[in-house]
Amino acid sequence: MRHSSEIDMCSGPLAGSLLRFSIPLMASSILQLLFNAADIIVLGQFASSSAMAAVGATSSLNSLMVNLFLGLSIGCSVVMARSYGAQDWQRVHDTVHTALLLAVCCGAVLILAGVPLLPALLRWMDTPPDLLDQSVLYMRIVFLGMPAMMIYDFGAGILRAIGDTQRPLFFLTAAGVTNACLNVFFVVAFHLDVAGVALATSLSQYLSAFLVVRCLMQPDTRYQLRLRELKISAPILLQIVRVGLPAGIQSVVFSISNVLIQSSINTFGTLAVAGSTAAANIENFVYTAMNAIYQAALNFTSQNVGAGKKERIPLILRDCLLIVTVIGAALGGLAVLFGQQLLSIYTSDQAVIPYGLDRIHVICLTYLLCGLMDVTCGVVRGMGAAITPTLVSLTGACGLRVVWIYTVFASAHSLFVLYLSYPVTWVVTCTAHLVCFAFFYRRLCLSGQATLHG
Repeated sequence: MRHSSEIDMCSGPLAGSLLRFSIPLMASSILQLLFNAADIIVLGQFASSSAMAAVGATSSLNSLMVNLFLGLSIGCSVVMARSYGAQDWQRVHDTVHTALLLAVCCGAVLILAGVPLLPALLRWMDTPPDLLDQSVLYMRIVFLGMPAMMIYDFGAGILRAIGDTQRPLFFLTAAGVTNACLNVFFVVAFHLDVAGVALATSLSQYLSAFLVVRCLMQPDTRYQLRLRELKISAPILLQIVRVGLPAGIQSVVFSISNVLIQSSINTFGTLAVAGSTAAANIENFVYTAMNAIYQAALNFTSQNVGAGKKERIPLILRDCLLIVTVIGAALGGLAVLFGQQLLSIYTSDQAVIPYGLDRIHVICLTYLLCGLMDVTCGVVRGMGAAITPTLVSLTGACGLRVVWIYTVFASAHSLFVLYLSYPVTWVVTCTAHLVCFAFFYRRLCLSGQATLHG
C-alpha cells in the first residue's frame, strides 16, 4: 500500500514530481546542516572565535571519516529504488533489514576505529596548536553519535528511494529544534562551549534515528522493519557494496582533497580558519539545496530503470540540470549579495569577515557548476554504472584539485588561488560525466538490461 507521502516516479510529468521530491529534501538537508551551523553560530556569538575555529577545523576530517560509510547509504537507496520500481517485495524486505543492520555496524566501526586516531589526524592537518585540544574534544563527543547518524541516513535513504521525502523532513525538524535549544542551554547556561555543542549534536542525532526507525516499523507497508528479522542478506549486501563502495570512496577522496585545502587554509592563521569556517557553512546551504536535485536524479533514474522505462532517463537528466542551474545561480547569487550580513550571523569578530568574503566571492558565484556535475553523476550512477562515475570524479574533481594545490597554489600562495581550484575542477568533471552519460545510456538501451557494470 502506497503511503500518501510517497511520489510516483515512474509515470506522469517529471518536473512537478521532481520538485515534490526535492523541496522537502532540500528543507531536510538544510535542517541537517543547522546541526553544525547552530554549533558555529552559538560559539561565535557566546563563546570565542577560537572555539568557533576549533569546530570548523574538524569539518573536513569529520567528512573524511564518515563519507565512506555514507556512500553505502547511496548504495542502499539505489538497490531499494530499483527493487521498489520492479515491485520485487521480497527484495524490498531484504534491503530494509540489511540496510539498518549495516548502519549499526558502520556506526560502531566509526567509534571503535575513529576515536583513537583523532589527535594524530588533526595534527596531520596542521590544526593550529591553540585549537587542537578543543577540536579533539569536539570530535570525540560527536563520534559518540555516529551510530545514530548512520541509522538516520540509511533509514532516510530507504524512504527517499520509495519517493517519501516529507517524513524525513519532519524528523529532522524535531531534531534540529532540539539541537538548537540544547546548544543554547549547554553553552549559555553551563558555559560548556565546544563540549556543549558537541553533546547537543549527538543527542539530537539519536532523536532523529529513533523517529526514522519508528516510521519504518509501521505496519501495513511493503517495507516494514521488524527488529527480530534484522539480518544481512549476502546478495543484497553485495549489491549495496557494488554501488555504494565506489560512491563512498569517491566521497572519501573528495574529503582528502578538502582536507588538503583545509590544511592550506590553516597555514594562513586562526582568523583565516574562522572566516573560511563561516563561509563554508553558508556555502553548504547552497550545496545541500543542489544536492537534493542530485538525490532526485539518482532515485528517479534507479526506479525507472527498475520499471523498464529507460526512455524517461534523458528527460530526468534534462529537467534536473535545469532545476539545479536555477537553484545554484539564485542561492549562490544571494550568498554573494548578502555575504557581509550572513557572515555577521556566524561571528561578531569583524576581523574574521573579510576572510569569509574572499571565499564566498569565488565559490558561491560558480557553485551551479558543482550542481551540474553532481546531477550528471547521479543519473549515470542511477543507471547502474558504479565504478566509472567514481573514477571520473576522482580524476577530475579530486586528482586535479590536489595537482592544483601542489603546483598553481604552491607558486601563487594566496587564498584566492586556492579557492579557484573548485570551479576549475567542477567544469572538467561535469564535461566528463556528460560524455559518460551518452555512452552508458546508449549501452543500456542496446543491451535491454536493467543493470550496468562500469
